[in-house]
Amino acid sequence: MKSLSSLRPQFTDQRLFMAFVGLLLSCGAAAMLRSSGWLALPVAALGVAVLLVDWRWVYYILLATLAFSVEVALPGGLSMDVPSEPLLLVLLVCFVVSVLLGGSQVPARVWTHPLVVLMGLALLWSVVSTAFSVNTLKSVKYLLAKTWYIVPFVFVTLAVVRRPQDIWRLVALFAAGVCATVVYTMLRHAAKGFGFDSINWAIQPFYHNHVLYAATAALLVPLAFYAARDATSRGARWLWYAVVLVAVGGVLLSYTRASMLSLVVAGLYYGIIRLRLTRVVLIVASVGTLLTTAYFVRDNTYMLYAPEFEKTIFNGGNFEKHLEATYKLQDVSGMERVYRWVAAAHMIAEKPLTGSGPSTFYPEYKRYTVRGFRTYVSDNPEKSTTHNYFLLQLAEQGVPGFLLFVALVFTALLLVERLYHRARTAQHRRLIMAAGLSLVITVFHLLLNELVEVDKIGSFYYISLAILIRVQLWMEDDEQAQTAPAQL
Repeated sequence: MKSLSSLRPQFTDQRLFMAFVGLLLSCGAAAMLRSSGWLALPVAALGVAVLLVDWRWVYYILLATLAFSVEVALPGGLSMDVPSEPLLLVLLVCFVVSVLLGGSQVPARVWTHPLVVLMGLALLWSVVSTAFSVNTLKSVKYLLAKTWYIVPFVFVTLAVVRRPQDIWRLVALFAAGVCATVVYTMLRHAAKGFGFDSINWAIQPFYHNHVLYAATAALLVPLAFYAARDATSRGARWLWYAVVLVAVGGVLLSYTRASMLSLVVAGLYYGIIRLRLTRVVLIVASVGTLLTTAYFVRDNTYMLYAPEFEKTIFNGGNFEKHLEATYKLQDVSGMERVYRWVAAAHMIAEKPLTGSGPSTFYPEYKRYTVRGFRTYVSDNPEKSTTHNYFLLQLAEQGVPGFLLFVALVFTALLLVERLYHRARTAQHRRLIMAAGLSLVITVFHLLLNELVEVDKIGSFYYISLAILIRVQLWMEDDEQAQTAPAQL
């Protein structure tokens, strides 16, 4: 009897383990006798147990699998990125429950931070725009997706990150997946001789097109570079530099002009920050955009730049000719952007306040197109949108939605410069530049594409904002700690 009693679980973790084994055996027996669906029960029980113990692991799994996420079609013409969006939904629920139980571990002052306030106002305006949407179902789905992007990538990041090393851990998880997909792509691409016309084939199934692939690799470059600079061991430092090389190689071999140029822009922005010129550059860019818009709109001047249908071509087999066609305004992808920009401008003129509603640009824009700008690819089988996120905000959410988004971007860029010159430690400066340059690369891509709602890219758009907020809190805490003795 004593020998049998000694086998009885003595501690809580042993009891939980034995209960799980018992559940697994019971469900296994039920599956053999009736249905294999019973096997899902112990898996679900294990998942619930993990969430109850520490749901941060879901966040780590999300970052590690982001690069492998694929789009799955849903009924009603909708789609979902799997496994990223289901994991985001789980994190959303876990965080809300934590807040209700008073255990979110997000400092109270975060909720009044300018970046958080602007994100909240933008989301609220999206609700207003949805009320006037031409397709309520799509707009509601946008609102849900936006919510389960912002909460996990901003607030869960703030809850998980307690010290600088935590940020590099998050980057490492993301970098491992991205590097795996880049190497995988390079091996497939090499089999085709690294041809310009085979890159979209090589990136499958993990990326929808070469732009998403290149943008993901590009935003990783500054994160990995500053992680290398902050590494404490030689081995870790060289491993991070290897990540930089893989990411840069992915960008170059993707033949994506915007992504190549974004790395140059990031380098220039570093100089702008050092010289404290961010405010000047933003003012000049804003005035230049307004003047250019006024020029093209006045007397329908934009019609003078309509392309010749027969001359807009795609040089799929020759990247040099592709670049040549770009500056000659004969590249089909570039002129197709103009075709949709013109349509977006007409949409904005008709509904300047509320827009057509979130996520409704396609196929609404087709009613506003100008035939003179039509190209060979204007049928748009991919169902893509404006190829300019700023214009997309104007067309779908009107002037208020656009201004809130611009205010968020400008505030973030100005915060990067302010924090960099205020930082007293090299580590804080590296974190600020890593997040700031990654953010700049993403924002630059938004001039020619709409990527904030793409899980692989939108994730670090929001995580970069969270990093800036967290570093600012650390700096404020350090400043208070240094001034406290003097006050005493």
